[in-house]
Amino acid sequence: MLLTIRSLTKTFPGTVALDGVDFDLAAGEIHALLGENGAGKSTLIKCLTGAYRRDAGEIVLDGEPISPRSTSEAQDLGIGTVYQEVNLLPNLTVAQNLTFGREPTRFGMVDAGAQRRQAEAMLEGYGLDIDVRRDLSAYSVAIRQIVAIARAVALSGKVLILDEPTASLDAREVRMLFDVVRGLRARGLGIVFVSHFLDQVFALTDRVTVLRNGRKVATERTADLDRVRLIEHMLGRALEEEVTDHAKAHDASVTRPELLRFENFGRRGHVEPFDLTVGRGEVLGLAGLLGSGRTETAELMFGVAHAHSGTARDASGPLDLSSPRAAIAAGFGFAPEERKADGIVADLSVRENIVLALQARRGWARPIPRAEQQRLADEYIARLDIRTSSAEKPIGELSGGNQQKAVLARWLAMNPRFLILDEPTRGIDVGAHAEILRLIQAVTEEKGMAILVISSELDELIAVSDRVIVVRDRRHVAELTGGEIASDTIVRAIAAPENGGRAEDAA
Repeated sequence: MLLTIRSLTKTFPGTVALDGVDFDLAAGEIHALLGENGAGKSTLIKCLTGAYRRDAGEIVLDGEPISPRSTSEAQDLGIGTVYQEVNLLPNLTVAQNLTFGREPTRFGMVDAGAQRRQAEAMLEGYGLDIDVRRDLSAYSVAIRQIVAIARAVALSGKVLILDEPTASLDAREVRMLFDVVRGLRARGLGIVFVSHFLDQVFALTDRVTVLRNGRKVATERTADLDRVRLIEHMLGRALEEEVTDHAKAHDASVTRPELLRFENFGRRGHVEPFDLTVGRGEVLGLAGLLGSGRTETAELMFGVAHAHSGTARDASGPLDLSSPRAAIAAGFGFAPEERKADGIVADLSVRENIVLALQARRGWARPIPRAEQQRLADEYIARLDIRTSSAEKPIGELSGGNQQKAVLARWLAMNPRFLILDEPTRGIDVGAHAEILRLIQAVTEEKGMAILVISSELDELIAVSDRVIVVRDRRHVAELTGGEIASDTIVRAIAAPENGGRAEDAA
């Protein structure tokens, strides 16, 4: 094997990110590394490329144990990485990017002619006919990706890691990139391919390794693997014909007053246009794999991304969802998946975080009186059992579960009519998990609030949802109700490839 990883372990305070993971890569192989958010993919890559120091385990490259202490040291050992967001300099020429840090010089100055010839030699064999003297910004994202690959291969030349390289490419650009990757495989490189596009995984790769919750759950030859089994590996449960009380708890025959209607609502390159009605007091589940369009749907509904087509309306007429501020004014709330980055303001107190949305809706010219802020904070700290020594404690010092409950308290204090929860229980303990699920049920029954729940946990969606919308390849592809809301039905809807067959011609 070109690369062998054994028992790789990496921990952070309170989290085991990698738990004894094994992985190997052959020369002349394209090996997919798959898993949902939090599975450990990024941590494995960072340990391999020297961005993180591993706590235990062994990495062997070309028969020699290695312990890179930086990304530049990993490059010198032969390991290069290309990310979705190309980490080159668009204001420099292609030649300058390709030779950056290794510029040919003459009399102490950069030799522009030698630099151009060196860059052209580096691009030879990649099928590009471009002027390397032009700025990188003059070229498409796909060409920038290929330039980044050419640089990584030239600097390393043994192992190439492609981390979501096709996320911003159209179908033609994907085919162009895949031709390059197949050419590198033929030259004997070992290639690690990270992607959430399953059609591309089946079309391009030789083997697949799946991580879940920091552990390796499977490595299989792609040719021997069907889509349903792959998704079972990723979601962590085998398909079964399950008997559930879901149909009794969520009676599909109940008619709910219509609260909202989205018609032909979509954004190019983001989410294909969809039609969706939302009933008062209804819990809608949104199911799909990472990158399928779940979060993109939520961001479109909340005005984080602006719709290119369609309308959103209620009984009074069209709604303005052009920005989060407009969505809040329309009575929408959104608890995002990235709690620490997008949900909390870590340096502000629990009190200040709880009243944030209500204050935004009132406008900053009408501040909420301090006594009212304290009353709201105390009420929701007690109601949601937020474990904090004081409402004035910085929220960044709370546990993940208590931070999540404080974010929920923020929106409940505003009393929205439509609340979007993106992975509301990810990364929190079992007790907080159960409390949040009970809270979802309670607010829909007590307040008539409609809730959209996005979750990778099928049991969670099955337990709380009146309907489940399945999203695949950034399209809403199925709507399940009543007894249809079961793990086997959801997974088969996620797994079904375009045109009903295996996607051998995806790229």
